[in-house]
Order: sequence, then C-alpha cells, then structure tokens
Amino acid sequence: MLRYSTAGESHGPCLVATIDGFPYGTPVSLDHVNAELARRQGGYGRGARMMMEKDEAVALSGVRHGHALGSPIALQIMNRVHNAEDLHPITRPRPGHADLAGAMKFGTSDVRDISERSSARETAARVAAGALAASFLRLFDIDVFGFVLEIGGIESRPSADEVRRVRDSSDLYGLDPQIDGRWKEAVDGAKAAGDTLGGVFEVRVSGAPPGLGSHAGWEEKLDGALARALMSVQTVKAVEVGAGFGAARLRGSEMHDEIAKGPDGRLVRTRNNAGGIEGGMTNGQPVVCRAACKPISTLRKSLGTVDLESGEAAAAAYERSDVCVVPAASVIGEAVVAFEIARAFLDKFGGDSYEETGRRHESYRKGLERFPP
Repeated sequence: MLRYSTAGESHGPCLVATIDGFPYGTPVSLDHVNAELARRQGGYGRGARMMMEKDEAVALSGVRHGHALGSPIALQIMNRVHNAEDLHPITRPRPGHADLAGAMKFGTSDVRDISERSSARETAARVAAGALAASFLRLFDIDVFGFVLEIGGIESRPSADEVRRVRDSSDLYGLDPQIDGRWKEAVDGAKAAGDTLGGVFEVRVSGAPPGLGSHAGWEEKLDGALARALMSVQTVKAVEVGAGFGAARLRGSEMHDEIAKGPDGRLVRTRNNAGGIEGGMTNGQPVVCRAACKPISTLRKSLGTVDLESGEAAAAAYERSDVCVVPAASVIGEAVVAFEIARAFLDKFGGDSYEETGRRHESYRKGLERFPP
C-alpha cells in the first residue's frame, strides 16, 4: 500500500515526509515537487512567513540515480525560521484553532506545544508527498488539477480553455481573470480591517481509469478516502464530490448520469453529477472534488478568549499570519487528492517494479477497449 507520514513543527529545524510504496524503478524527480512547494508559498493574501522561507525538498533516502528503490522515500524541507526553543509560551488560545482543545487534551497552559504541530506549515510536507504522487500519475496520463472557485463569498465562472495557463497566470490561482480584481479588493479590505477570508477550491482528476477504489468495504471507497484527505487539511470545513450538496436539491432524473454509447461504441455519460465516482469507484469520468475553507483563525483584530494562566478574559494571541490561504489550500488539496488517486491506482495495478505496474495497467486498459464484451 502507498502511504505517507509527516514530521516536524512550524518553527522546528525541518519538515519531513516519508513515503512508502512506490514500486522499484519508478522515475523520481524533485523538479515538480519543488515547483509545487513554491506554488504553495504563493498566492495573493499570504503573510510574512512565506517571505522568510524558500521551500525545497531534498531526498534523504529511497532514491538512487533518479529512480525509486522500492524502500521508503524520505523528503526533507528545511525551515529557515527555526527558533521553537526560544519562542515565548502562548497562554491565550485562538478561537477556531487547535489551541484550546489541545491544551485541554494534554493538560497544559502553553498552547505553543499544540500550535507548533497543528500549524498549516506542516502541509509543506504533504505537498511534497502529493507532488511526488502527481508525478507518478502523469506517467500513466492521469492529471490532477486544483484551482480556486470562490473567495470571500465572491464566486468565479471558470474558463474551460487552457486552464493550466490561466491558473498559473493568476495571483489567486483562479480560472476567471475577470474576477481576480474583485478577489484582491476583498483580500485588501479584510487585511485593512485586521480580518481574514475563506473560500472554495476545486480539484479535478482527468484520465483515471474506471475501477479505482472498491464497493466491497467502506474503508476501500475512493470518495471516502478523498473526503478524509481533504477534510484533514487545516482550514477545510466541508467537502463535496460531484454535485455535492446540490444533489440534495435535485430529483433522481436530474441527478444521475445517464449511460449511452458513443460514436466509437464505447460507453459514455451524458453529464458528471457523480463527480466521476459511483459506488466508491471511479467510473471513467473526471473525478471532481470541492472543499470549503474557513477564514484562518489567527486575526490581527483578535477575538475574545480566556488566558489559561490568569483565568481572566483576554484578547486571543496574534502572531504574523496570512489574510487568505485559499490559493495555497488549492495546492494542498491538489496534493492530497493526487496521493489518494495514486494509492488507489497502486492498490489495483501495483507490482514490485515500475515495469510490472506498467504491464498490469496496459493489460487492463486493453481490456477496457473491448468493453462491453
């Protein structure tokens, strides 16, 4: 099974992602990993911390001569700002953050111990792992693409043309150049007010073959895995697949994607309200997920809290922070979705070596060309 774990704190020496399960011989390049780490640091509305860091991943193990060894791959990202031992205690927990729940869990009044790990800085390691997975998927013509749909309640109308070029030319990673100016004004307004903004991002997966995931057990359902992965991202509060919450407002005749025969005799769908997943499995349509991000909980205009040492009412702690992280969240969302798709892919096709995996995938692909029998 393909799996990963991360280690490290926000102001510790480094972050580490350990990835296990890539077959021997899988081509490994850190160029895409480092490009995605740079994208995660970008996006209009980021704070001073991103100016201080320059995230780059180094492979500590599991890679030789540009290919995976079939053993765990460890990627290290150094923190330029690593002064955790010298930082003062935080005794005024921030509403919306992990601070108070963690302090109660461990019985401490210094929530710094919780915030150092719960910080979204940890997601740099997840982006590294996910970018490695995305690079692997591209070898099999599967593409994962994330972008911003909404910021501060202002929705966009995504372009259908040259989406990667449009997104990469946007400071907010959107697909509607006409809306960028309004988004920037909203971010600037929130910054001036000492406030923060949330929004919505979408991740699309194209080229995934039908049959990834399984109907047989709840823990094998791909939509469940994607929802868990996206909900685990700091700031995400809701996840949709396909029509999502909108499905509850449709009749069955409006919702379900009818099946027809295309000009070449292959089976096609008339629409994609299912978001490419039925019964926990990919159905050959693009996989479409959306995630709603809350405004981050570190505000310059502090909310009310209680000081855990004095027991008195106080203003919540404030340290440098972002105003809007939705663009960065779209990069993180793309990474965690890529990893779950790669995991499901290797569950189905994985062999000990990259070549063996390729043969299994090719045999399955040829079988699909003869379907229906």
